[in-house]
Amino acid sequence: MADFVLIIQAIFGLFAFLGIAWFFSENRKAVNVKLALMGLGFQIFIAVLVYKFSFVREGFLWLGAAVIALKDATVAGTSFVFGYLGGGASPFAPLEGANTFIFAFEALPIVIVISALSMLLFHWKVLPIFVKGASFLFQRSMNIGGALSVCAAAKVFLGQTEAPLLIRPYLAKFTRSELFTVMVAGMATTSISIMVLYAMILQDTIPDPMAQILTASIISVPAAITISRILIPQVGEETTGHLVMPYKFSGAMEAISQGTGDGMKLFLNILAMLIVFLSLVALANATLSIFPSPFDEPISLQLLMGFILSPVTWLMGIPWSEAIHAGALLGKKTILNEIIAFIGLAELKDGVLSEKSRLIMTYALCGFANLSSIGIQIGGIGTMVPERKQEIIRLGFKAMIAGTVASCMSGTIIGVLYSIG
Repeated sequence: MADFVLIIQAIFGLFAFLGIAWFFSENRKAVNVKLALMGLGFQIFIAVLVYKFSFVREGFLWLGAAVIALKDATVAGTSFVFGYLGGGASPFAPLEGANTFIFAFEALPIVIVISALSMLLFHWKVLPIFVKGASFLFQRSMNIGGALSVCAAAKVFLGQTEAPLLIRPYLAKFTRSELFTVMVAGMATTSISIMVLYAMILQDTIPDPMAQILTASIISVPAAITISRILIPQVGEETTGHLVMPYKFSGAMEAISQGTGDGMKLFLNILAMLIVFLSLVALANATLSIFPSPFDEPISLQLLMGFILSPVTWLMGIPWSEAIHAGALLGKKTILNEIIAFIGLAELKDGVLSEKSRLIMTYALCGFANLSSIGIQIGGIGTMVPERKQEIIRLGFKAMIAGTVASCMSGTIIGVLYSIG
């Protein structure tokens, strides 16, 4: 009976998310309800296909095994460079119960390896094949233009500023709705360079973390298109276009070198953000703890965000008794970033969130929708089309909210599928 109630609650939540987007739409009369429902149906179809069919699941489990192989290969490099700090044999016996895992030297370096590998796969024309195939699928099922479908498909694998590079010549011609969809898709999904890091953080939190995270990135694309088209409906003709290769390498070594350089920048950026944001959270919590608390625990930023966002997590099908803790994680992701939120999810004590709630929150947190991403998009996409930079600035906060809603819809759908069994 409890599961049935939560399923009804989640289904209500799905339509509530669509209704909220419609309420805040720039042009409610222009919203194509049929296409919105088709987009929701397409998202559910992909989720069922990936989540319920064993042969598809086997393919995703194979990806999980590939991630473990990549992790082991990365340790071979980090242990040589950093010694025991990077996962090599320790020259001394650690204290019993001591945490010897060093995030910066053992977990983060895989971002550099994946970045180099993905650039090599672009040079070998492997990733473009997948992008073109997915682009065709999105173009036919979501009724979007060729150029936008290429960007949407690429967002399954690439970051929020890398994917638009594939259609850079078309960005200036995009309608306001199409440009907004590019931004929302960037917020609602992640990139292959960061997916592996998420999987490593969650390896003891949820089953098959890499398969779950890749599924989240795939099913959040149609959600992003649906929500963005409701908030800013498409008016006029769709922009036609095709994939434009943004990288031209003379050989494999140049591709690896470029990817390594890009990965190193990402590595340092993540490292710096973690240090600064975790410090700011600690500082904010220390300040808030001065005030008397009406609760059983001191007032903290996480606790306040938990109360504010708990109705959102309740709409996703999470019981009210767990909604505040889930809301705190969603608040961390929105204010700080998803890596810190995933670390928080992994560190939750057993029993705080059920297995189903942990799975729902994995999907809800799997995206770049946070305040810092607004700046990243302004700097990245704004540089590609400087004549539309002011428009991108004005759309930034709305894109972040839309990306959050899209990711929450993915979590809601997965929660229903989990309950059905």
